[in-house]
Amino acid sequence: MVKADETETRSLYEEDILLWSEDTVAKLKAGDFQHIDLEHLIEEVEALGISQRKELLSRLTRLLEHLLKRIYVNLPLEHLLKRIYVNLPQDYNGWERIIRNQRREIDILLDQVPSLKTRWDSSFDNAWQRSLRQVQKQYPQVQFPLSWPFKRDIESLLEIDFWKSP
Repeated sequence: MVKADETETRSLYEEDILLWSEDTVAKLKAGDFQHIDLEHLIEEVEALGISQRKELLSRLTRLLEHLLKRIYVNLPLEHLLKRIYVNLPQDYNGWERIIRNQRREIDILLDQVPSLKTRWDSSFDNAWQRSLRQVQKQYPQVQFPLSWPFKRDIESLLEIDFWKSP
């Protein structure tokens, strides 16, 4: 049998998640564990972890896409005339700006959620495959490497401008 309190809490969760979260925090702080909507609390905590992993994957994918573009896309004039919406070579700074932004956001994310560092390799592998598929669709005339040819550790990816000559 479901208590009236549980029904009220579950209804609150479905009607106004912000109010539900504030109510849940108040109950936790007060030590009122008996009246906590444990089912939804567990669901929300799990979702938080998933969200952090998705953010790393998304930002890493975007970073790799733009690194690939900046390193490998050399736009000849005839290509530019056919597709004038593609960045001109002097506009590579747009890709570089996105690279800097994603690097900064990944760095912040890893500072806030250090345990994501333990998932770096699997996140990188997943992001690499997604990035490669995307840039191959965008630039079918460009030969992209099938595997990342540079260092792939966190520090290297967040610091090295791979497109610059050594």
